Amino acid sequence: MASGVRNGGGGLGSRTGSKMDRQQGSAATPKAAAGKPRLSASASGGGAYRRTSSGPLHAAGGGGGGGRASSDSGVSSRVRVAVRLRPRNAEEQASDADFADCVELQPELKRLKLRKNNWESDTFEFDEVLTEFSSQKRVYEVVAKPVVESVLEGYNGTVMAYGQTGTGKTFTLGRLGDEDTAARGIMVRAMEDILADITPETDTISLSYLQLYMEMIQDLLDPVNDNIAIVEDPRTGDVSLPGATVVEVRDQKSFMDLLRIGEAHRAAANTKMNTESSRSHAILMVNLRRAVKGRNEMGVSMSAENGHSSSMMGSLRPPIVRKSKLVVVDLAGSERIDKSGSEGHTLEEAKSINLSLSSLGKCINALAESSAHVPVRDSKLTRLLKDSFGGTARTSLVVTIGPSPRHRGETTSTIMFGQRAMKVQNMVKLKEEFDYKSLCRRLDIELDKLIAENERQRKYFDDEIERITTEARCRIVEAERECKIALENDKMKYHQEYLDSIKILEEKWKVHQQSPKKEVKETESASTGDVHDLLQNEKMLRQSAEDESNDLRNQLLHWKKMEATATAEVVKLRRMLDTEASQKDKFQEEIAVLKSRFMQLSMDADETRMSLDTGDGPGKIFPGLDSLMSHTRSSQPREQSNGPKAPVAKLFEQVGLQKILSLLESEEPDVRVHAVKVVANLAAEEANQEKIVEAGGLTSLLMLLRSSEDETIRRVAAGAIANLAMNETNQDLIMAQGGVTLLSMTASDAEDPQTLRMVAGAIANLCGNDKLQARLRGEGGIKALLGMVKCGHPDVLAQVARGIANFAKCESRAATQGNKVGRSLLVDDGALPWIVKNANNEAAPIRRHIELALCHLAQHEVNAKDIVSEGALWELVRISRDCSREDIRMLAYRTLTSSPTLQSEMRRLRIEC
Repeated sequence: MASGVRNGGGGLGSRTGSKMDRQQGSAATPKAAAGKPRLSASASGGGAYRRTSSGPLHAAGGGGGGGRASSDSGVSSRVRVAVRLRPRNAEEQASDADFADCVELQPELKRLKLRKNNWESDTFEFDEVLTEFSSQKRVYEVVAKPVVESVLEGYNGTVMAYGQTGTGKTFTLGRLGDEDTAARGIMVRAMEDILADITPETDTISLSYLQLYMEMIQDLLDPVNDNIAIVEDPRTGDVSLPGATVVEVRDQKSFMDLLRIGEAHRAAANTKMNTESSRSHAILMVNLRRAVKGRNEMGVSMSAENGHSSSMMGSLRPPIVRKSKLVVVDLAGSERIDKSGSEGHTLEEAKSINLSLSSLGKCINALAESSAHVPVRDSKLTRLLKDSFGGTARTSLVVTIGPSPRHRGETTSTIMFGQRAMKVQNMVKLKEEFDYKSLCRRLDIELDKLIAENERQRKYFDDEIERITTEARCRIVEAERECKIALENDKMKYHQEYLDSIKILEEKWKVHQQSPKKEVKETESASTGDVHDLLQNEKMLRQSAEDESNDLRNQLLHWKKMEATATAEVVKLRRMLDTEASQKDKFQEEIAVLKSRFMQLSMDADETRMSLDTGDGPGKIFPGLDSLMSHTRSSQPREQSNGPKAPVAKLFEQVGLQKILSLLESEEPDVRVHAVKVVANLAAEEANQEKIVEAGGLTSLLMLLRSSEDETIRRVAAGAIANLAMNETNQDLIMAQGGVTLLSMTASDAEDPQTLRMVAGAIANLCGNDKLQARLRGEGGIKALLGMVKCGHPDVLAQVARGIANFAKCESRAATQGNKVGRSLLVDDGALPWIVKNANNEAAPIRRHIELALCHLAQHEVNAKDIVSEGALWELVRISRDCSREDIRMLAYRTLTSSPTLQSEMRRLRIEC
């Protein structure tokens, strides 16, 4: 019988599950004991029976995981085992009505009696005995909650279910509880507790969901990945699964969706023992990374090259993170072929299940008996559970049994498996490490602040020096000008007075020559007195001129002294600037030494992490849940497309294009939906695009965008227009019929990410046409693209980035050919800040398109000032150094080296390309 596919999450049949649902509400849920559990001597010895305290399944020696252990020492912890009895189902009530149950539970004594006959029975003790009336909440609190608490404190933990097929393993672990929240299993309740305890800003949760089917490890979140290899560290022996899908979890809803996806892909079949029997071992791996707050247990002391301890380095404390892993294992049930009735492929599945369970039992026997050799490599199941039994994880095992005496043999085997597992000792270890990446980011921020502060102070000093120098020069020029004017005025004044005195003397001399000698004698004495007075006046005037000249000379000396003082102040400021420059050089030397030290510490930390981790493989990270859901929905159409001819092509040939296009105007919504889907599929092929446009299909699709309010019709119509927009001729028709305006209106009204992705794809295709640049921008195409980034969906952002890259490339080509001048239209519409913000996006498609767009914008000098002011220069430098694509990296390098403005800014910032 071929194996089927599981539709739900329950491990029991519908009748069994309904009975347990009715009875679990009346069961009591005792609280966990507050103190540490007391183990008897037989708890760690070799005895077959054990007695424990009445508390839940706390790990031995750890106080429920509350102790704090270092990464190189551990605490001994025994595997804790609980037994759970399934109630009778309808078949057992009918066929075994005259027979008593083969087991008798004594939960208050944590004891179970297995009847051999009416007179004899064997008694076994477990860490917890759960009756058929125990609720799911009770099971979680005594079995899994202590392990979850240990995982939250930094220890690895494992919760596993073992038992005969049809006894309720999947019900106990993987029940989703969609109809009844009280029926939620261990997986759902454990994630609720984890999400309630973590801090989303500093802690991260990621998970993988796998199944071991026919000795092949398959990814339940990515069914195409159906043969994942196990990688084992040759030095430490730790195992990891690098090929498994790892998805980051932020809330309970996304976790439930992931469980539904995994359960939908898990193998199941209908057997005589169970109508929905699991045919694979399901393994849920939850990886938790938590930041430790308030821990400065280790100081980092580094020395500078001159032998003195650097205060900057000595104050650094790298943050501490704890890495732990919770593994929930739903083992497939052991079965006997004669009872299950397996045949054909189901028989091969049963053989593989029994073989892997047999290997697990051998390993547990060897560990319980402290054997020197443990056959871990006999099965992939035992290799995956190497850390759970005899490793470093806290492990809780729940064994499920049925009451029917017809399955006494299987029940006995299950009980003995649990008894042997109770003898296994683990050495749990706390996983802590230094987060050097976070410290490096913090140092980079401090370095940027120091550089910015130094540049600000240097600019202030330069401006102050320039101001003082200019003021001194102006004062000196003004003093020289005033002194020169005063000297000229005095010179002219004294010269005029001298000429007037000479003239008066000449006139008197002439008069003296013409007068008689008597008069000469009489006036001789008077003339001599006048001359003497004139000479005295001349001396006084000359003396006053000399005094004024000395005053002006003293003023000139005073201004020269002020100039010397200003020059001394300038020299002092220059010395201060030189001191700041030397301090900056010292800071840069300290930072260089610091980086070299931390590179060495990072290498040491990597070696320490490799020796301590338990196999947290790097796995590929999916950007989110939406991509997984879309992949699941699209898997069936791909499988159906292998026939001789696709159904759409047959419909196209039989019905005709005109008939299909006429259905787009049908009054029935379902008919319009199917018709537009057919047109979209036809438009995906280039051979059909011309026929669709000639028949008026493009016009009909645009009418649907304008008039339809159905989200599905608008999404599919936008996808069809995006396919048609790949042709240059069709692009002109779309623009002529107002397609960009309709697409912009659709983008503003739509909320579905898939609709926005289709609209963004159509506009992105139009952005690649050189002739439509101005019209596209004028009709709001660029603003519509930028408005869709609010959605935040990675697929939408990838299409927006592609459109901006196409637009920037066409602008660059037009500017190179001389067809365009002036600043980029993208810069005018405010696209540059978003480009800079997403230039280092984690998603490779988004990052690649953004890097290409940024390089094209920076190619032209007219955009260089905007590139510098928006901080895009640093991203260009990063692209020229670290971009994974060589062509983009070389384009960025050529752009940086060819732009004078960028070169000048790089020299100012002392950046080397």
